[in-house]
Amino acid sequence: MSRAVNRADVDEVHAEFYAAFEAGDFDRMSAVWADGPYADGVSCVHPGWTMLRGREAVLRSWALIMANTSYIQFVLTDVETDVYGDHAVVTCKENILTADEDTEAGFLAGGSIVATNVFVRAGGEWRLLLHHGSPVLNVVDAEEE
Repeated sequence: MSRAVNRADVDEVHAEFYAAFEAGDFDRMSAVWADGPYADGVSCVHPGWTMLRGREAVLRSWALIMANTSYIQFVLTDVETDVYGDHAVVTCKENILTADEDTEAGFLAGGSIVATNVFVRAGGEWRLLLHHGSPVLNVVDAEEE
């Protein structure tokens, strides 16, 4: 299998991770994450949270987040995919828009997160093993001070 095919397959699963989150679809989200012999090593750091380890704890966190998110949209930039045999690393910037139907204005927040997503190929399929998101703080340009 060529490196380009591997990268395209990883990119497809990476896109599905964000599509599942945007759709609030727990079944799709569950299907993205590694299981079987990798279940105990599944890890996730949501921005501002401590490390979650184990498939069960990670999926429980996604269920909670999706249940409390009425709308979220991701525009991914600076996406870089590197494949190393049966492991792949995807880094990107998540540009996020969220909204809440219960507020007068509708929009609650927009922001940016840098993310690292590590995938493992198990049974011929790429599955997410680690997601780590860290907020990007707005930094004033030194020239503007």
